[in-house]
Amino acid sequence: MTFDEKVWYQDSHEWVRTEGETATIGISDYAQDELGDVVFVEFPEVGSTLKKGQPLGVVESVKAASDLYMPVSGKVLSCNEALKDTPETINKDPFGEGWIITVKLDDPAEVENLMDSATYKTYTEGL
Repeated sequence: MTFDEKVWYQDSHEWVRTEGETATIGISDYAQDELGDVVFVEFPEVGSTLKKGQPLGVVESVKAASDLYMPVSGKVLSCNEALKDTPETINKDPFGEGWIITVKLDDPAEVENLMDSATYKTYTEGL
């Protein structure tokens, strides 16, 4: 199991990586492993504004469909359109090419309420 030390984690297994006021969001290695082979990703609409905790989309796998939730609040800037043709990229590279959306953050400090990699690792060990 990989835990990226450069991202913040939410207890529903989404991660967020920030660069200034822009954030990239995806699902953790733990989440993709639990889901199994990802076969479909549903995205929010580019330009929509979503609040922390709101659904941002769905990841479907051979095992189940799982709702995705915003770890931060912001306006959707882009969706990883490549996942439409190759959703399994989430399984192969959840912290890189398997990213799901980018957003313009409403409040960059909001990430400080999320878990760092050490805390998230301990959290997943208890599941």
